[in-house]
Parts: sequence; structure tokens; C-alpha cells
Amino acid sequence: MKTRLILKCLPIFLLFNVATVFASDFIADRIIIDKKARRLTLFSKGQQIKAFKVALGRNPVGPKEKEGDNKTPEGAYMIDSRNTKSRFHLSLHISYPGIQDVQRAKQLGVPTGGNIMIHGLMNGFGWIGGLHRLVNWTKGCIAVTNSEIDEIESLVPNGTSVEIRP
Repeated sequence: MKTRLILKCLPIFLLFNVATVFASDFIADRIIIDKKARRLTLFSKGQQIKAFKVALGRNPVGPKEKEGDNKTPEGAYMIDSRNTKSRFHLSLHISYPGIQDVQRAKQLGVPTGGNIMIHGLMNGFGWIGGLHRLVNWTKGCIAVTNSEIDEIESLVPNGTSVEIRP
């Protein structure tokens, strides 16, 4: 009787352990956002694991210079927190502004702005899906669909490096 039970449970046990090992190999340790290509790519140990098309700030060319310019920043950052109660389904906060951003804004005599996120669609508008990518519509954030931000959130721990390229 015990042997039958063990034999019945063994495939499930092996499948669970293989899936666990497989999943742990694909936790992202780096995110690259290519603004020109409008693409967010997740990397693990130097290997690309997933890429997503994105929408950016309404004024996507050039680095963010000040609060309200609708530009997506450029530079090196990290995921420093997440908001599961976001107005945008779910959001991962990017550590903008960095030291260079603060210095640039100080030279210009303007506020840096902040609250830059990788996020899903505004709550209640998830039905738009991938159509949101037809235009750059955010105030400087990086937007993906709700199902994509769910997947990204599951693969990206806090502390993950983020590079936003022109």
C-alpha cells in the first residue's frame, strides 16, 4: 500500500522539485529598458529571459530633466520597492532620481520629480491590453499590460538593477 502511494506521488514530487529549480534559475538580476526600441528586457546571469514592448512618457526623447516634463529618465537605477495597491494595477518603483539627476536639476534650478515606476494599466482599463502601446502616454513611467506586470513582478526582486537607455 505504501509503495503504491509513493509511486503515485513520486512524479508529482519530482515535477515540483524540477519546476522549483527551473524557476529559481530565472529570477531577473538586471532590467534593461531601451527607450528607442520601446522594449524592457529581463536578464538573469547575463542571459535574456524575457522581453516586453512598453509605452513610455509622452515626451520620450532625451533624459528626464525636471518634474512634469513627461520624459522617462535615462541612467542606472534599481527596483527599490513595489506597490500592490497602485492606481496602475501593480507597480515597481525605480530609484529615480539618482545623484546625476539631482545635480542636473540643481544646475537648471528645477525640481527633479520622482515616482518613476514600471507599471500596468490604470485600474479599470486593463481591457485595453496591448493597444496601450500605440502611443507613449505615461508621465515618465514605463507601462506594460496588467498580465505582463504580474509576470515581471514575479521575476524581479527588490534590488534588481535597472538601466534605462536612450
